[in-house]
Amino acid sequence: MADGWLYLVALFYFVLGVLLLVAYGHAEMMSFGLYFDQWTYLFLFFMPLMAGIFDYARILLRFGAKRSLATRRVFSPHRLAHLLSGMALLMALMVFQGTFTSIKNLLPVIRGGFLYDQWLAKTDALLSFGPDPWKILLSIGGHHAIVKLVDWNYSVLWFAVCFGTLFYVATSPRAAPVRVRYIGMFMLVWVVCGNILAGLFMSAGPVFYGAVTGDTQRFAELLSFLASPDGPTTTSMVQSYLWSLHTHHAPGLGSGISAFPSVHVGLVALNAFFAAEISRRLGIIAFCYTAFVMFSSVYLGWHYAVDGYASLLVVGTSHFALKWMLERDRGPVADAPEAAVAIA
Repeated sequence: MADGWLYLVALFYFVLGVLLLVAYGHAEMMSFGLYFDQWTYLFLFFMPLMAGIFDYARILLRFGAKRSLATRRVFSPHRLAHLLSGMALLMALMVFQGTFTSIKNLLPVIRGGFLYDQWLAKTDALLSFGPDPWKILLSIGGHHAIVKLVDWNYSVLWFAVCFGTLFYVATSPRAAPVRVRYIGMFMLVWVVCGNILAGLFMSAGPVFYGAVTGDTQRFAELLSFLASPDGPTTTSMVQSYLWSLHTHHAPGLGSGISAFPSVHVGLVALNAFFAAEISRRLGIIAFCYTAFVMFSSVYLGWHYAVDGYASLLVVGTSHFALKWMLERDRGPVADAPEAAVAIA
């Protein structure tokens, strides 16, 4: 079974997460059940329904007299088998996601706090030749419409892009040539960027900089912007929600605070590298979107710019390394153009 090792990785990760939480005496931080309602609704009902509606609408609009043949092909046993196996794999990823959140909740306990914010902030200023990058972005992007667009993109569109792509790759026969490689990379981004590197370089990010370092002045202007009526309201609410969970040592949906490196950037970068395998034009669009997410993460106070740079480096290196390993073992990977899995 091609998906077998993905299930094994998810199982190993789950066991490791439980052992860590028990070993550090924080079993209350377990988050395995938090995703059940949203994840099952999204991947067992909403997205399959949207996929069926899209397929049927495409048949009505494109195939004319051949609609009956097209319908049999689209809703064939082969297509349904891919759908069901993909949905089963996505349920395993629900447990994987719960494990990620559980470990992320535990990281500040393991490291004894957020240790690298000052170093990352200084590195950011050095790489931008003096000023903090957020100051540059706010000076050129302070218009109300830009604020709302960036807030909506980071809080809503990013999730639709990343998890919509995941659903397509997991369930579509057209994505079969890259399914295991893509989902393996998807898991790698969460584990390597969101747990391993996040734990090694434990940091909270600009919006929480004052709370974890005691220096409340460096990002005071950014915090004032985020809290203002004209600021990004959704982002501000989520940031308050996460800090409240952190201070109460409580698990929650999407809980846990870490900045370096950026998982938001890592996942859209993953899509961009796959998109570039399909066509240069699609790759350019996907990398432009990756840059927009990276700038948004700094603009909204979630990340230092270096968090995004690091994610690009990790994901790019891992993408090409994994592709090279698979091609070496079984010949060139047949990522046909029709396997358009990196819709960014």
